[in-house]
Amino acid sequence: MKRYEMQGSITVEMSYLMPLILFLIMSCILAVFYYHDKNILSGAAYETAVVGSTKAREKNGVKAGELESLFGQRTGNKCILFARPQAAVKVSEDEIVVTANASRKYMKVSVVKRASVTDPEKTIRDLRRLKGKGE
Repeated sequence: MKRYEMQGSITVEMSYLMPLILFLIMSCILAVFYYHDKNILSGAAYETAVVGSTKAREKNGVKAGELESLFGQRTGNKCILFARPQAAVKVSEDEIVVTANASRKYMKVSVVKRASVTDPEKTIRDLRRLKGKGE
């Protein structure tokens, strides 16, 4: 009968190494979700700010509540890790500021987007008047 000798050093080393490898893989997946959600929130906040700056030029203007509900529609059916993102909108004569926040356990995402309220029609009319008077 032959006697076999077995060594367990590889098994012991792998029992320390595999949890570390799995931790790194899971951390990478979590980081991908974090940046994915941040990009979605950033895009929705920017769209909300731009729509607000466009609507602010209208006769009735725009209210912060309308823009907050618009932000909710933009993020409502998205597949994101952070539950219930919220937006705070500040409407002024010159600028629309959208601050979006979302959190999940120990992670938080915050995005601030701004859009200026411009009046391009007035500027174009003024330029045309200047050109017409110069001729």
